[in-house]
Amino acid sequence: MKDIIHFSHANGFPASVYRTIFAELSDDYEVRSIERIGHDARFPVTRDWPYLVDQLIDDMSRYRQEADDEAPKVWLVGHSLGGYLSLMAALKRPQWVKGVVMLDSPVIAGWRSSLLRVTQWTGLDERLSPAAATRKRRTQWASRDEAWRHFLSKPAFARWDERMLSDYIDFGIPQVHANGARGLAFDRHIEYLIYRTLPHTLGARLARGVPVPVGFIAGTHSREVRQVGLAMTRRIAGAQVEWMEGSHLFPMERPIDTARAVQRLLKAMQASR
Repeated sequence: MKDIIHFSHANGFPASVYRTIFAELSDDYEVRSIERIGHDARFPVTRDWPYLVDQLIDDMSRYRQEADDEAPKVWLVGHSLGGYLSLMAALKRPQWVKGVVMLDSPVIAGWRSSLLRVTQWTGLDERLSPAAATRKRRTQWASRDEAWRHFLSKPAFARWDERMLSDYIDFGIPQVHANGARGLAFDRHIEYLIYRTLPHTLGARLARGVPVPVGFIAGTHSREVRQVGLAMTRRIAGAQVEWMEGSHLFPMERPIDTARAVQRLLKAMQASR
C-alpha cells in the first residue's frame, strides 16, 4: 500500500496546476488535495486562517472515514499558503500525520511576527505583499490562446515549466463561456483576504517544538525567504532543509526537481522516525 501525500496549493493556484509534480510522485505515493482552498463557505478566510486549517483537517477526516480498516497516517506537503496550513494542521492532529514538507513557507516568528501584526492592523501589509495587486487582478480572457500569450509575456510566468503553465491556463483559467472565453477559477477577493490574514501567531505556537518531523525547501531567489528569514524554520526542520534554484514559485519553474526533492525529504524523515 502506498503512503499518502495530502498536498495543499499556494494562494491563487488550484491544486490541478501541480499535476506535473503529482504525476512524478504518483509511482511511490497516493496524492490527494483540495482543489481550491478557501472557496467552501463552511470554512471562510479569517485572521490566522483557523477555518482554512479546519478545511484541510475535514478533508483528511473524510478519507479516514472512508478507510475500511484503521486509517494510516499521511504526509502533508504544501506550497506557500499550503505549507503553513499543513504545519498548522499537523499541530492540531499530530496523530494523523507522519510529517510535513513545506515548499517556500518560511515561518514568521519573533519581532517579524510583531511587525506583521502591526502592519495588518494599520493596513501597511497590503502594500508590502501581493495583496494590493490581487485586488486589481485581471479575471477574463477571450480565449485560451489570449490567456497563454498574456501570461507567457510576464517575466515571472515566462520562467515556468511549459507543462505547469499549460495546466494553469486549463485549470486556473478554465473556459466559462461557449464562445471560448475564460475566467479565473480562484476568486481574487478570496486570494486578497488570504494575503491580508497571514498568521502572525504561528511562531509562538511553535516555541515548544513540533510533534512531527518537518522538512523545508526554499527557493534560492525567494523574496519571501529573504523577507522572513529561516531562523524558526531551521529550528523546527533541523537538517531537513534543502534549497531549490528559483523564486518563491520554484515548484512551477522546476516541477520534476521539486518532486524529487520532496521524495528525498520524505524518505529522510521516514528513516528518522
